[in-house]
Amino acid sequence: MLATTGWTAVHRPEAGAAPRAAALAAWAAARIDGRPLPSADAPVRTVARFFAGLDGVQRARLADGYPLVVGNLDGTPATTRYRANRRALEQAGRIEKARGRDVTLTPADRATADRRAHRFASLLEPGRQILAFDPTGGGLAAEVFGDLDRARRVSVVVPGVDTDLLTFERTQRRLTAPVGMARSLYEAQRAAAPDSRTAVIAWAGYTAPIGLGIDAATGRLAVEGAVRLESLAAALPGDASVALFCHSYGSVVCGVAAHALPDRVTDLVVAGSPGMRAENTADLDTSARVWAARDAGDWIADVPHLEVGGVGHGADPVSPDFGARLLSSAGAKSHTGYFQPGTASLDNFAKIGTGAFGSIVCATGDDACRREISGTDGD
Repeated sequence: MLATTGWTAVHRPEAGAAPRAAALAAWAAARIDGRPLPSADAPVRTVARFFAGLDGVQRARLADGYPLVVGNLDGTPATTRYRANRRALEQAGRIEKARGRDVTLTPADRATADRRAHRFASLLEPGRQILAFDPTGGGLAAEVFGDLDRARRVSVVVPGVDTDLLTFERTQRRLTAPVGMARSLYEAQRAAAPDSRTAVIAWAGYTAPIGLGIDAATGRLAVEGAVRLESLAAALPGDASVALFCHSYGSVVCGVAAHALPDRVTDLVVAGSPGMRAENTADLDTSARVWAARDAGDWIADVPHLEVGGVGHGADPVSPDFGARLLSSAGAKSHTGYFQPGTASLDNFAKIGTGAFGSIVCATGDDACRREISGTDGD
């Protein structure tokens, strides 16, 4: 089946030495004014309680002293994480610039170092709010658009295959990258509901498969990503409701995470999904509304929607038997066009993200996807 459906046996290479390792060891032994620091894997509530007991100067000291830990620590205030990740990006940029000049490295490795240094410099541009950054291996990142602390509604874009630090944003084919998707969604939300207090997160916070290989056809990386996604959702500040917009393999991550997501996650939207490792919405065991969209020209429709021996991701989310609310994606044009301005898919995503459910356009041409939703507009 792998050979006939385009799932080729391409494996993600093993990551090199972890830049965070030394930072984690130092964090474990550190104190702040005599107080021990919470474990880097402590529950979100424990971390939040710890930082709530610190003043601004103490938070800044930890952000500056342990940026690779603080910048990725769910439960830490967003502004503290932004500061930490600026420090981490500055440090990582210096390392990559040095590697780019290191004649003992291969030309290919030097070129990769130069590309990474360029990407880190871009993420350091004024005004950018980097919620997560880890340069280990292919790297992890997340960026916020809008005021996360004041948002009443938060949207999270969960991308699919071939997502790492180098592809977190793109100059060409901008809307195929997490940053382009999230920025497009945020701009659409602002246009649709200018007074709505929303924020959008481009979340590349898990190790995604490389290419359409065996990792993309199985759930191993989705299981690991689901744990990180659950932590993110639990750690978002305030009491904002959360909508997840899960593209391609990102929908597998969302499907695996669904049963453990907090109740604040009210909407789970999948686009171009190969499956959610569930047979129907009831199998997801979530209180969130489940929405699905697929463009008529999306090649993902040709992937067998089944699971055999751990290969494949189960039922098709746009099939009637699955039970998702089916969204129009008119104009999306293929697998990567769902966040393109002017498409019905982006327009629908913006309406879900702002709570304007009454004007959503259903794939069936009637009001079937909008039924039994109380409250048609958000604030």
